Amino acid sequence: MPKTSSNQPIGIYCHVPFCASTCDFCAFYQEKPRRGDLDRYLDAMDLEFAQLPRDREVDTVFWGGGTPGLLSARDLQRLGHSLLNQLGAAPLEWTVEMAPSTVKMDKLNALRDLGVTRISMGVQSFHPELLESLGRLHNPKQIEIAWERVQSAGFAQTNLDLMFAIPGQSLEQWEADLRHAAGLSPTHLSTYCLTFEEDTALYVKLSQGKVSIDEEKELRFYERGWELLAELGYAQYEISNFSRPGAECMHNMNTWRMREWLGCGPSAASQFSGERYQRPANLGAWCAAMESGQMPKMECVVLDDTMLLIDAVIFGLRMNQGVDLCSLRRRFPGASELPQLESCLLKFEREGLLETEGSHCRLSHRGRLVCDAIGSALLQM
Repeated sequence: MPKTSSNQPIGIYCHVPFCASTCDFCAFYQEKPRRGDLDRYLDAMDLEFAQLPRDREVDTVFWGGGTPGLLSARDLQRLGHSLLNQLGAAPLEWTVEMAPSTVKMDKLNALRDLGVTRISMGVQSFHPELLESLGRLHNPKQIEIAWERVQSAGFAQTNLDLMFAIPGQSLEQWEADLRHAAGLSPTHLSTYCLTFEEDTALYVKLSQGKVSIDEEKELRFYERGWELLAELGYAQYEISNFSRPGAECMHNMNTWRMREWLGCGPSAASQFSGERYQRPANLGAWCAAMESGQMPKMECVVLDDTMLLIDAVIFGLRMNQGVDLCSLRRRFPGASELPQLESCLLKFEREGLLETEGSHCRLSHRGRLVCDAIGSALLQM
């Protein structure tokens, strides 16, 4: 990987592509956990980690999937030590995603001993009928047992993922899920509106008319979630993310601010040294590339200041604090099309979707409800 002159810390994302089953809503690349594939994956991750730049500090690490928690405690230790051997020091923040059905004490102890600071558990709902409709493997009792284990392991930060606008879900069920989650006292909560991605079981059901999208109902879920979580002591800092003071996810915030990160593993995306690309979304092809000493860049895009500034505005506006245009101009001095950007933002302000103070912009309450449409409009300038 090329060296750069920047001294800004970078993030590392590691994709663990193994899942015991595919959830109806999931479009991420994944494979069944066969022992031979697991061993080949771990060997290939050793090779990719060995190519990480030695001249850049790494301050955040995020292990996602797939289901990283499907790895055994021994495999988790191996993967973690392989990464730490290249970094030289543990990162400030290290997040690992786990599914309730994979949470075991030996795995949690291994992760804690490696220096992992945050466990993020995908719950989706505490209602069994909603979990079943999503194709999830766990049940509410497993959630409770898994969470007791996570809490007893003593991680500094903990997160629960919830989902709303699930077909058949009532607003009362959504409120109950939020209260239940807050009652477990995680330091962070993520709430995601169910989306219908192509090549998923839910998308097929949508195309067959078995489920439908109700946008007005989605807005009610959004607003009630924001209102209730504020009452429960969780501050919204991004459209889908809420935290106790000081528990915001640094890795995600750095990504939204268009900092650099490197992705390791099949299908992992990177933004580094003026390029944005991803590894092959195929375990065999990715392993073969690592074994031959290649570092393939799929869908590679050469970045310029204009692209980075526009993306920084789009993702920055998703955060409650918004963006400062003067600061972004200094970061990306070569950006063009600023008159078009400013004209578009002025239009949003006139429509009551954006609030400005000097060079600082942030979405209004109405604007946050249509943030995806605002992002699309900025992309199409």
